[in-house]
Amino acid sequence: MKFNCSVVINRSVNEVVSLFENPDHLGEYQEGFIKKELVSGTAGMVDAVSLMYYKTGNREMEIEETVLVNNLPDEFLGSYYHKHMDNTMRVTFSDLGNNQTEYYTEIEYTEFRGLMPRMLALLFPGMFKKQVQKWLDNFKAFAERDDQEV
Repeated sequence: MKFNCSVVINRSVNEVVSLFENPDHLGEYQEGFIKKELVSGTAGMVDAVSLMYYKTGNREMEIEETVLVNNLPDEFLGSYYHKHMDNTMRVTFSDLGNNQTEYYTEIEYTEFRGLMPRMLALLFPGMFKKQVQKWLDNFKAFAERDDQEV
């Protein structure tokens, strides 16, 4: 399953990338985010591996991120492993002029493990895209806040 989402943010591309690259901000726009821990490599650099922790209701989730490409603002590519699924995320930031930046992401789910994840992907593929778009919209609101400093 593959899809893309985008949002236009009223900030310069350098400011948007700076906010995106800072893991301290993840909780500002990803509901349930708890923390991100570096496991190996240099944070944000190619081959860096991190564990990302989330909590939704009573459930906790751990996702392993591996950075495959990072030459932002042109491209960030990460691989994500969870016990129920694997996906990649490609992100680009484009300067639209007039202090506006397009945040574009392409998500590709490459494997679903277990009956429930497979059924969700088959019956409700739109829910995956809806969640990603929600996080992009949340990031836009976060980045555009008047009190937000880069």
